[in-house]
Amino acid sequence: MTLYLPRTTTSQIAEELASERHNVGGGAMNMVLTLIIVTGEADHYDALRAATEAGREHPSRVLTIIQRDPEAEAALDAEIRQPGTAGPGEAILLRLYGPLGEHPDAVVTPLLVPDAPVVAWWPGRGPENPWADPVGRLAQRRITDSVRAPDPIADLRARIRNYRPGDTDLTWTRITPWRSLLASAMDRPCGWVSAAEVSAERNYPSAELLAAWLSDQLEVPVRRIESNGPGLTDVRLIADSGDIRITRPDGRLATLSRPGQPDQTVALARRRTPEALAEELRRLGPDVVYASAAKHIDPLMDQAEVPA
Repeated sequence: MTLYLPRTTTSQIAEELASERHNVGGGAMNMVLTLIIVTGEADHYDALRAATEAGREHPSRVLTIIQRDPEAEAALDAEIRQPGTAGPGEAILLRLYGPLGEHPDAVVTPLLVPDAPVVAWWPGRGPENPWADPVGRLAQRRITDSVRAPDPIADLRARIRNYRPGDTDLTWTRITPWRSLLASAMDRPCGWVSAAEVSAERNYPSAELLAAWLSDQLEVPVRRIESNGPGLTDVRLIADSGDIRITRPDGRLATLSRPGQPDQTVALARRRTPEALAEELRRLGPDVVYASAAKHIDPLMDQAEVPA
């Protein structure tokens, strides 16, 4: 069931939520966190659908902030979607008009689940400094997605320079299967790794993060190579006993090659946003591996020689 509350207040929204919990029992007591989505009208449907899918693993109260006409009179419209409509959690859409859009933190604060962690997610173009954003200051975790920016690489690099513990980006989460496969491939003796190469389509921030992670973990030079995609297509670890290589030309299946071993076909499909978001919601503390890898992006890119 969806309840529409035009020209409402946060007090009225809170009263309706309390009333519904009283009628059905449980409600917010079963929510493990509050997920705040800051998005636009055009993107809110896909973002809320992704949050609903991720919410099957993490029942949440999802507060979706949609900023409307900044020149209009201050007003708040709300939609409340109860459990069943929005998966196992609750979803509240908040459309902010006029100067109210400049103070989204004041709108959402009364609606946070008591004593539960807060996660902020910008599925479109996020702030350059998420921690300094009014909504970001409410959250223990702040999730952005640089791939949606007009210049994804510049967007990611700028945000990393403003990094605070709790920040992350879905361009990092999308390479978790690559990092897991590379780590498992190196479990067997492979000799000394002296260099690495990462091939991906142009202006693809996940490739820069994977190269930064390899540089951080292996302490070797990593070369970034441009390919035709889609996404990441090839990673090569150059070792004295023979190269370890993962190739994925179609975005679905990869071939893992190791010296002295037969080639192995591995499922390595490009990750969907709900999968990446669900992974981030499992981690409510700072991601120290991301923080460590991100420090290597600027040095790597300053030294990179990418073929034209």
